[in-house]
Amino acid sequence: MDPENGKEAVEKILNQADIRIGGHRPWDIRVNHPAFYTRILAGGSLALGESYMDGWWACDALDQFFYKVLKYELYKKIRYSKQMVVEIVKAKIANLQRKSRAFEVGRRHYDLGNDLFAIMLDKGMNYSCGYWRQADTLDDAQNAKLDLICRKVGLAPGMTVLDIGCGWGGFARYAAEKYQVNVTGITVSVEQVKRAREYCRGLPVSIALKDYRDLNGTFDRIISIGMFEHVGGKNYRTFMRVADRCLKPGGLFLLHTIGGNRSTTTCDPWISRYVFPNGMLPSARQITTAAEGLFVLEDWHSLGPDYDTTLMAWYDNFTRGWPQLSSDYGERFYRMWTYYLLCSAGSFRARDNQLWQIVFSKKGVPGGYHRPE
Repeated sequence: MDPENGKEAVEKILNQADIRIGGHRPWDIRVNHPAFYTRILAGGSLALGESYMDGWWACDALDQFFYKVLKYELYKKIRYSKQMVVEIVKAKIANLQRKSRAFEVGRRHYDLGNDLFAIMLDKGMNYSCGYWRQADTLDDAQNAKLDLICRKVGLAPGMTVLDIGCGWGGFARYAAEKYQVNVTGITVSVEQVKRAREYCRGLPVSIALKDYRDLNGTFDRIISIGMFEHVGGKNYRTFMRVADRCLKPGGLFLLHTIGGNRSTTTCDPWISRYVFPNGMLPSARQITTAAEGLFVLEDWHSLGPDYDTTLMAWYDNFTRGWPQLSSDYGERFYRMWTYYLLCSAGSFRARDNQLWQIVFSKKGVPGGYHRPE
């Protein structure tokens, strides 16, 4: 396709979402390279992200741009790229999240640098959706989320708690300090282990570098916050069996995860290549199928719009703190990271992605489960 026909085709697609090339509204885009049009028509989502990283196009408000792209489902107007077809086939044939690859996301994402995440996140370095119902700041929203989780599972002094995907120790410290429980946390990130152990020093908290499939022991409560997105469809049932094995009779298990509106076996190819390798967003059907026969579903809480607010707070922190990071990370990383944060914010605003907190019990809570407010 010649560049002029390519431009006409892209303009036609974008016009359906009221996005203009060369317009002056925040969500309009500016094209800086003549081959941009043919590149994205041939390469889809991966090419769109890579061409932004290369400076081939710009937008004053990427979050608003992606809100419109996803709200109007413009991704359906562009055929799959060859790379996407390859990824779909790979995901159907191979277990991309098998045990031998479990630590890859730790090395490539969570070990990027604690300096980066300390600047972007709240004081407790909680890398998951906050709870903004009565919060005005990121710190307040994250503390509200942690407290909501603690209350949902009814933490009481002396309980043992398993934190699958403990991150930098935010939940472990909060639960140990505020609810006097004993927490065991696991992660696949070396840098997270270092920081979490220091952050929780002096508290009844143990942190280990471990894959969830190697877990042993039993616990009164199990928490998993923002980790299930790395498990993969071929392993959902295995994950649930591990949780079942490790949860004591009468216990509760809370799963906090991003979710998708459709059952799939792949992740967006740009996100998979540059942000979260081997990631996959579960659907409601995939979660309930994996839990069937093991758990009773007690409560399902949808908090997707709160993630939009959280991501915009992370973006503000990141851009404000960029002068402290720029010499170590470089301009291309800046464009990649801002693209990641803002396209994610747009996806939650458009309700294309969801955030769920799900409470499971083993045999059902006698008399019924009542969600705390």
